[in-house]
Amino acid sequence: MVRILVAAFAFLAFAAATTALADEKTPGFAGSAACGTCHEPQFDAWTDSHHGWALREPTPQNVLGDFDDATFEHKGVVSRFFREGDTFYVETDGADGKLARFEIRYVVGVEPLQQYLVELDGGRLQALDIAWDTEAGRWYHLYPQEDVPAGNGLHWTGPYKNWQARCAVCHQTDFRKNYDPKSRSYQSTWSELTIGCEACHGPGEAHIAWAEKDAGYDAGHWTGLASHGLIAPQGRNRQAIEQDMCGPCHSRRETLGPNSTLPGEPLGDHYNLSTLGRGLYFADGQQDEEVYILGSFLQSKMHDKGVTCSNCHEPHSGELLAEGNAVCTQCHNEAGREEFPSLVLKDYDSPDHHHHPEGSAGAQCVSCHMPERDYMVVDGRRDHFFRVPDPLLSDKVGSPDACLSCHEGRDAAWAADAIEQWAPDRPPADHHDAMLFDAVRRDGPTPERVAELAALSRDTSKPAIVRASALHEIGDRLDEETRQSLAELLADGSDIVRQAAVRLWRSAPPPERAQRLQPLLDDPVASVQVAAALELASIPPDALPEESRTALGTALDALRASMTAKADFPETQMAIGGLAMSTRNWAAAEAAFAEAVFMDPQLVQAWLTRARIAGALGRRGDARDILTAARAKNPDEPAIAAALAQSLMQEGRTAEAVPLFKDAVAADPANLETRISLAYALLQSGDVAAAGAEIDLLRARAADTPLVMVLHGLYQVASGDIAGARETVRTLTARHPTMRLPPQLEALSRMP
Repeated sequence: MVRILVAAFAFLAFAAATTALADEKTPGFAGSAACGTCHEPQFDAWTDSHHGWALREPTPQNVLGDFDDATFEHKGVVSRFFREGDTFYVETDGADGKLARFEIRYVVGVEPLQQYLVELDGGRLQALDIAWDTEAGRWYHLYPQEDVPAGNGLHWTGPYKNWQARCAVCHQTDFRKNYDPKSRSYQSTWSELTIGCEACHGPGEAHIAWAEKDAGYDAGHWTGLASHGLIAPQGRNRQAIEQDMCGPCHSRRETLGPNSTLPGEPLGDHYNLSTLGRGLYFADGQQDEEVYILGSFLQSKMHDKGVTCSNCHEPHSGELLAEGNAVCTQCHNEAGREEFPSLVLKDYDSPDHHHHPEGSAGAQCVSCHMPERDYMVVDGRRDHFFRVPDPLLSDKVGSPDACLSCHEGRDAAWAADAIEQWAPDRPPADHHDAMLFDAVRRDGPTPERVAELAALSRDTSKPAIVRASALHEIGDRLDEETRQSLAELLADGSDIVRQAAVRLWRSAPPPERAQRLQPLLDDPVASVQVAAALELASIPPDALPEESRTALGTALDALRASMTAKADFPETQMAIGGLAMSTRNWAAAEAAFAEAVFMDPQLVQAWLTRARIAGALGRRGDARDILTAARAKNPDEPAIAAALAQSLMQEGRTAEAVPLFKDAVAADPANLETRISLAYALLQSGDVAAAGAEIDLLRARAADTPLVMVLHGLYQVASGDIAGARETVRTLTARHPTMRLPPQLEALSRMP
């Protein structure tokens, strides 16, 4: 294992700076307590905020759960929560499946739930899947329907529940991961345990020197600071500044680096924002999975008109600026608001608008325009799309409808009719984009749909995240004419559109791909540079103009740096393996896929790819051993059973292959390829009757499939029906004259 790790990270070796915050030009962090000496009201508002509770020491005052020898059972595992003095413990199943005692190292959050972290070997902080419901006063499991035993990557001891990899940059101040991939260990550091003042305002050393009128204060000693010693974002409006400050933690995104970044830096320089993909958002753009607000807000008219976070939220407490509907009517009223001149002046907090009894749940703006979904079982999050309810559209695309979530037993037609009666002059709703995304999700990107997606991606009247999502759905499955028509998007004004457009050129010939994408190696936004580098990585540097080679090297360094930063992610190891394969670095690819399955043994594709590489390099025994190990970890996975059976067949071990093929067919009866393999293996093993039964099933489903016809001919030969076999061969050669036949059938084809 050490050898393959060395190979993987030798592949990623580079000489580039890390994304650590501090250098000699960056002020030091002083801590929130220092800020509170001058900014007492803001400090007091922050202290008990969700930011203030993001991560705390497990003191008796901070631990809210019942540790009075309480027990909780989930899927046969009984966990016990107890304390000894002021130290808190949990007894639960560890990585080996055995009950063990773990000390609670930190507490996460305050309401509506609190989670608990324990420390495992290598400095790994892991989040328990059992949390405390602070409102109901009970222990509960975050995934109540799932049975995830020890050894599964999704177990609480696995990589997906690792604090440093998944959570820390948004729960701590100036967090630095310091992950060592060779030892698989962390030596993480931070300036403040929780989300402190400097997480949003930046390091305070220079500001304190300025405030104290330090005789030696010199703003020029540091870079990027205003005269008062704090970070000063330049050349951008308030919305952009707040979006870049709040967005990194309040969005579904992929990080490019391992550490916290300086607040207010452009989001695209450090993160890839997720587009409106299936599984994250419904086809109409409503939140589905936990997407943390920003992606929803970017679709909204509110965002388009310049509304920003602090228009609704007090930034230090995190609370709304007003109670109930008052937070909305500060703008949506009869007088309007000067900075938003396009507002329709109207009394919105009235039954004439909401058509529900005063004071009822239906009279609340958020009930209709910000529907809520529960995540982590009890944590309700409101959708920040600010949509108008559209029951008919929701019914068509299978998304939640705000009306029917309250009016149970009614249907979409009833709700739509009620809205029509309230607002008969309302312009007809535009369902095109949602219906397009829904159709692509159901039927795939057909040529007609690709044309529509292309038109949507070019429509600059639509939100950038919608346009980027259209490009994401196209992927690299487009014809040359369509690709050329979208070339202009590589220079689009939105970085998320430019980044999504890069992938369109994945299947283009290398010279054209290089020509189109090499300018993006100098893009002003880092995430676009990295995306371009990924698509150019497989092109030899000498295929680029000499002046572009340095830029490619720099961008590849950034790409490798990003991958190295996330080397503790199984999915990153998959990406490392894919990049290595694209450059034909087989040793690095094998090492990365091996590390991926070490982290998450349920990554079926990683196991299969490892085996394919070993087989392609002529190491059939290694391929079989890999698949045998994969089978042990995933006994119910049909793809692994079928691959192992194929490997055994290549070694002539047909008798061992047959039961594996049977298992694969039983687990996935619709898989035609696996059933064909089973029938062939049965013939090879001499079990002609069983082979005949399988072939009958195949012929009932796909009689004209060439391989099924070949199998039928082989079965006829094995059964002694030579005349029938000759007829089958004549039909087969007539329909598929270039197809190579097995020797038994080839001989029949030559007979008069």
